[in-house]
Amino acid sequence: MPKETKLVGKDHTFINLLIKAGLSKNVSKTLVCLTKKTETTSVEIEKATGLRQPEVSIAMQDLRNRNWVEKRDIKKEGKGRPVHAYKMSLSLDDIVDVLEKDAKAKMAEIERMIRDIRRHPK
Repeated sequence: MPKETKLVGKDHTFINLLIKAGLSKNVSKTLVCLTKKTETTSVEIEKATGLRQPEVSIAMQDLRNRNWVEKRDIKKEGKGRPVHAYKMSLSLDDIVDVLEKDAKAKMAEIERMIRDIRRHPK
């Protein structure tokens, strides 16, 4: 039986940093949870983060759209919804590089805007 993932103090600190870097709270919690295991299910993420199923699904869709996470369907016996397993498709360092690049692009845009404001005839 797999060991249950728990978010601890340093995880919450990291979640807050990711939020400040521009990720949503739910995406940040889900991402940190994913970094703690090689592969995990949405149910395990719900338990570890305290998020509800729709919140995890939306966060996963965001992470998959960014190509940071990949999904694998797990066949189960009988009827019912399929179980999805998720794992990181980029390293955490690579994700931080993406966040840094995005932040630098935003800062450059703000600097251009301020230059344009200063040049505007009064």
